[in-house]
Amino acid sequence: MSTWLTELDADAVGPAAPGPLHAQLSALLRSHIVDGSLPVGADLPTEAELQAHFGVSRSVVRQALSSLTAEGLVRRGRGRGSVVAPRGEHHRLVQRLSGLSTQVPAVTTSVLALGPEHDEAAEARLGVRAVVGLRRLRRAEGEPIALIHTWLPESIGAGLTTAQLTDTSLHAVLRSTYGVSLVSGRRQVRAVSASGALAEALEVPDGSPVLLLEGTTLDRSGVPVETFRTWHRADRVVFDVDVVTDDGRAEVEPVPVPVPASAPVPVNDASREPGALPGEAGLDELARRARELAADLDGLARGRR
Repeated sequence: MSTWLTELDADAVGPAAPGPLHAQLSALLRSHIVDGSLPVGADLPTEAELQAHFGVSRSVVRQALSSLTAEGLVRRGRGRGSVVAPRGEHHRLVQRLSGLSTQVPAVTTSVLALGPEHDEAAEARLGVRAVVGLRRLRRAEGEPIALIHTWLPESIGAGLTTAQLTDTSLHAVLRSTYGVSLVSGRRQVRAVSASGALAEALEVPDGSPVLLLEGTTLDRSGVPVETFRTWHRADRVVFDVDVVTDDGRAEVEPVPVPVPASAPVPVNDASREPGALPGEAGLDELARRARELAADLDGLARGRR
């Protein structure tokens, strides 16, 4: 029996838990695939092992595995059992203002809704009394990867059309249509679970983990132009973050450059620590230049007499 399987509680699937047995089993296997406990290419326990461990029928096991196969999480081959299927991951740099439409190749964008909305939180963040709501769905390789809900001031959003925003970037449209360039903002990321309409839109089971990215974006004058929430499928989208030091610069170790012993040490040697005294060769060079300067000054003084 698989070592991984022996570590699972046999009572995790049974009449005491809510839902059909096949749904319980598929949910359990799905969670371990998504969190990496069962990595890509790993062999799943055999049907017989799953039956024996959880005390369920073969039909329950087959229905659970069929569900995972339909979701693209599992591949089943005749004579070789079930394995965790490779999953296409789409990477997004969250510190960049550009979104999935520019960072993920061949992404498509459909507009689900566009029109006036009343949202007190969005109105407060944008500092306006009326906002336009925009809901879009982004797909990659034919499957949904993100649902976006954006709010814009009515003065900007009222002029936008569905045709303008289909399969394109909102920021690009704002720049070309209104001359508005979005240049700064603040982002937050949190993990939430999908349910109801959200789960249906992203085509994931109820309760599936999703990554919520939310924030407000400002123009060059520091005026808020958009506030948004974007729910990303956690099994398809990976957030990448560039790491820098506290002062915002990448930390790189200096590489020492060997200097021949015979080489003179310049007086303005930038490699010395501030306030450090030059070496012996540097002192000799400083004395020589001081003598030359004194001779030049003396010559100028004699010429003026």
